[in-house]
This record gives sequence, C-alpha cells and structure tokens, in this order.
Amino acid sequence: AGQSVALISDAGTPLVSDPGYRLVGEALDQGIRVVPIPGPSAPLAALTASGLPSDAFLFSGFLPVKAGQRLARLDALKAVPATLIFFESPRRLAESLGAMAEALGGERKAAIGRELTKTFEEMRTGTLRALADHYAAADTPKGEIVVCVGPAEARADEPADIDRMLLSLAAEMPASKAAAEAAKMTGGQKQALYRRLLELRDASGEDRG
Repeated sequence: AGQSVALISDAGTPLVSDPGYRLVGEALDQGIRVVPIPGPSAPLAALTASGLPSDAFLFSGFLPVKAGQRLARLDALKAVPATLIFFESPRRLAESLGAMAEALGGERKAAIGRELTKTFEEMRTGTLRALADHYAAADTPKGEIVVCVGPAEARADEPADIDRMLLSLAAEMPASKAAAEAAKMTGGQKQALYRRLLELRDASGEDRG
C-alpha cells in the first residue's frame, strides 16, 4: 500500500542466524525494496575484539547438538583458511570447546565473547584446549556467547584433506550441496569436487544420495 515496514530485533542484528531471511526473500520476490540499517552484530563485535585474523572469516552459526554431527561439521571446517565464528549456548559451551579442541586442534588460538556490548561484557582468549578446560571446571556462564577460532595454519590443498572434507560434509547434506560447500572452502571447482565425492562413495560402496 506504499507504506514502510521495519523489522527490528532486541538481540543483535535481525536475520543473522535467524529464520527471518525468509521474510526478506518473500519481500524481494514481491518487488518490495529491502533497506538494511546496520545494528549491533555479535559475530563482528567478537571478531574485532578477539585479536584473531580478520582479513578472512567464516560465520558458521550454531554447531549441531548431536556429538557425531558436531564433529563432522568441525572436521569439514578444519582446514578453512579463515577465522571461524560460532554462536553457542552457555550450557553447551564447555562440551563444544572440547569438541573443537579434538577436531580442530587444541593449540588453535580462540576467543570467547560473552554479553557483548552489554553491561557484563567479557572476552576470554587462549588456546582451544585451555578454554575447554577452563569452562569445564567453571560454573555454567550466563548470557549470549560467540566463539572465535583462529584459522588453520595451511589451506586444505592436499588431496587427502579435501577427500576428508568432502566425506564429512556429505555426512550432513546431499552430495551436490556438499560439493558446493567444499568449493567455497577450498576455492576448487564444484563439478570436479562433486565427481570426486561420487568416486569416494563408489569406492566405499555408499549410495550416491
């Protein structure tokens, strides 16, 4: 009807790890102009205060709740040449940090941001192993939490590393999507990675899916 509508949030920037993106998609499909107005963003706030490299970063939202799926996701992200940023709930923080130390390497540098831009804001830095041990021994923290993990030392360019990444991604999603995600992470060609994933599945006797 020619009027303006605002989408707001009381917990950071709307649409970041948020199903509201469907509303924006529908608006665009209907020819409605969508204008972003930047607001507080916990992932970027944590990144800027983490002391970790910020020239390349990957926001990965929340990790899966189930342990096996969580390790598979982390294994797929292990060689990404960028700082990794996650949301995590206070009650799962210690467990997730332990899984990160196992899958990504306990010596990887990391930072935990809690209640960013609020009264009780806290940033804690250290290795993944040290942070996992700290939160395992501490009381459950309160508030909203962002985890930043420093990048891998080297890019995943060895064939064995890429094969492992493909299989880990394929454990969570269809083969075509797994190939697309691997292409984003490695800079490789989607079709070549898709063919390689099918070869790996054929060799192991798995369904192509």
